[in-house]
Amino acid sequence: MAFAGDQYVDETGFAVSGYDVVAYFGLDQAAVGSSQPKAVPGQKNITAEYNGAKFAFSSEANKKTFLKNPEKYAPKYDGHCAYGVSKGGKVPGNPHLWRIVDGELYLNITKNVVGFWEEDIPGNITLAEGNWTGIEPKAASTSTIPNFSSPAPSN
Repeated sequence: MAFAGDQYVDETGFAVSGYDVVAYFGLDQAAVGSSQPKAVPGQKNITAEYNGAKFAFSSEANKKTFLKNPEKYAPKYDGHCAYGVSKGGKVPGNPHLWRIVDGELYLNITKNVVGFWEEDIPGNITLAEGNWTGIEPKAASTSTIPNFSSPAPSN
């Protein structure tokens, strides 16, 4: 399958800052307005390539699950902030600021942005979907995630 845009990759050299995208789907999602559980770090020696980027996983089982259906587990908007896409741009997505909506993983950039995103999640998804076709072919963000440093993936 061909992709127009590139996955957001930060200074770790990994998509989603080295966190396991399959593991999100097993975490207990917090109510809107509450902080989500922390993302699960991937391992440097358990990786797979997808959409031009390296993804890390916490287990071989999660890697195998991902490889069966990567589109299901990779974050929407190539790992860029969902609210940023709803506003028409590509900015980084923070792996700890996440939400699964209708089986899709969405990331946001800062806690403040999460508040705006959660004010109208369905409306913001509609806006983001409308914007995505026009901005997907543009280069991935090269910005650093504000106030964030990833210890993932781990050894």
